[in-house]
Amino acid sequence: MWRIESAKVTAALARVVRDVGLAEELAQEALVAALVQWPKDGVPENPGAWLTTVGKRRAIDVVRRNRLLAEKQHLIADDEIEEAPELSESEAVDDDLLRLIFIACHPVLTKEARAALCLRLMGGLTTQEIARAFLLPEPTIAQRIVRAKRTLSEAGVAFELPRGEERIKRLPSVLEVIYLIFNEGYTATRGGDWMRPQLCEEAMRLGRILAHLASGESEVHGLVALMELQASRFGARVSPEGEPILLLDQDRAQWDHVLIRHGLEALGRAQDLGKAGIYTLQAAIAACHARALTPEETDWIRIAALYTALGHVMPSPVVELNRALAMGMAFGPQAGLDITDALMSDATLRHYHLLPAVRADLLEKLGRQDEARQEFERAAALTSNERERELMHKRASALRGDQ
Repeated sequence: MWRIESAKVTAALARVVRDVGLAEELAQEALVAALVQWPKDGVPENPGAWLTTVGKRRAIDVVRRNRLLAEKQHLIADDEIEEAPELSESEAVDDDLLRLIFIACHPVLTKEARAALCLRLMGGLTTQEIARAFLLPEPTIAQRIVRAKRTLSEAGVAFELPRGEERIKRLPSVLEVIYLIFNEGYTATRGGDWMRPQLCEEAMRLGRILAHLASGESEVHGLVALMELQASRFGARVSPEGEPILLLDQDRAQWDHVLIRHGLEALGRAQDLGKAGIYTLQAAIAACHARALTPEETDWIRIAALYTALGHVMPSPVVELNRALAMGMAFGPQAGLDITDALMSDATLRHYHLLPAVRADLLEKLGRQDEARQEFERAAALTSNERERELMHKRASALRGDQ
């Protein structure tokens, strides 16, 4: 229940006290009160409203105790805390949640701090859970969250829901953080597991909340579509032993076709709302894979064209590397190799393990086995994920003829 309601309660209290850190503390105090009271009196009909009411009463106590501005005390006291609205149906709650998402993902914070704070406030995850999900020490995550709250306070970030042009300007920051969380779960950058599904599930939940609250924004639906289409492959991406299974080798019967249908519907909404942005274009690429019943049916020519369009919207060497792979599948490995060779001098990809991995795959298809083996070994040396390293070594060994 707390995981479901905590974001709503914290969001409502943040609107009142204008301080994310204080709002979270008040929400936690309300939870402690519930743990004491509910076993005796039973769970109330509307748990979220009960918690919000208690939190606001605690807020009044804090205001009085710290002798804060009388205006703030008046604001809280006049908020009709005795008759809390039905949170799940209140339009005000939607505004509170949307405000909290935009505050937690404010550009004044680093991407890493935004991700941690967003998971803490919107996901209801504990510091320990976030640290475990990102494979980082708990004190590191705790410091990020504390610094993030302090930074928001020191920067004087307005506790108002951005509207119009300001919302459009801030939205990419919010979407970036949600997709960062998803990607870290989809292909973990470090550790012994290739995937961490809990992060993906939290990112999708946040995306769906945002799609409900900002239903007129095409890129929000594009991001939801992208995450759902990629998540549909979870059941086929890893062997029973935990080894990665590449896209073209996956058993597509194990893909989640309910998620595929939801993802395609979200993609349709995104495309109906306006010009395709970076998430809608990536979702369209994922849709090409989702619609193909076999690897041979994949429309690689369309995928290559979509990557070209994505490169115009978001110029990036990583996008170009993905285009190289698609071009190699659509027009032969040499077409892809020409692009990867041009990327070898790009400083931003110098330590990116997927550049030699893609290049190795293309070289192998051209029959240049020794060069491919060297590139697979270079990719293995660059990755920090143990499962991915094992996969690269395995492919290199196969080219040597090793068992």
